[in-house]
Amino acid sequence: VQLVESGGGLVQAVGSLRLSCAASGGSVSRHAMAWFRHAPGKEREFVARILRSVGITSYTDSVKGRFTISRDSAKNTVYLQMNSLKLEDTAVYYCAAGAPGVTESTYNYWGQGTQVTVSS
Repeated sequence: VQLVESGGGLVQAVGSLRLSCAASGGSVSRHAMAWFRHAPGKEREFVARILRSVGITSYTDSVKGRFTISRDSAKNTVYLQMNSLKLEDTAVYYCAAGAPGVTESTYNYWGQGTQVTVSS
């Protein structure tokens, strides 16, 4: 499965961005899909996931109520809608596909990442 993220950029605090993850070579509905992020000086962390088939979602506490993960099976794309962005959301965001989980080791396929920078 090949994953390509897009939609990152520079946004002011409390603004919004929508990240996209276009998949090829496999269906986003047949894998658990997740977003991770890696901020400078920190370890890469889990952000959100959507399970295959039933589409159950889960989020890390710091983004609950602000971020929404979704998928469009027809477009074979997963999205991360990010609202009320904060400075601490600044990071490189990665899309991943694999088995359900909140750790990197459960995901076999990764995109190249897209930079999100939140300014004051």
